[in-house]
Amino acid sequence: MARSDQHQSPHSNEAEIPLPSAIRSIVRYRGFVLIPQEDLTWLIRPERSPMTVLPFRAPASSLTDVKALVDWRISGKPAA
Repeated sequence: MARSDQHQSPHSNEAEIPLPSAIRSIVRYRGFVLIPQEDLTWLIRPERSPMTVLPFRAPASSLTDVKALVDWRISGKPAA
């Protein structure tokens, strides 16, 4: 049910749900689920088992950077 006013009555039965200023969505990418966290980091988990790469966290960065990190992890290249 849509409400035309932005403020709720103090006697309203509707619960107030705080919304973050920037809503980030869960992203599926190359067999992984990229889950944004409240502290702006990312949780990266495989979509299916068996897991060839264990779940890991990525530092606060852009989605493009997180995708590049996933690509690097699944390429199997050792760190330089």
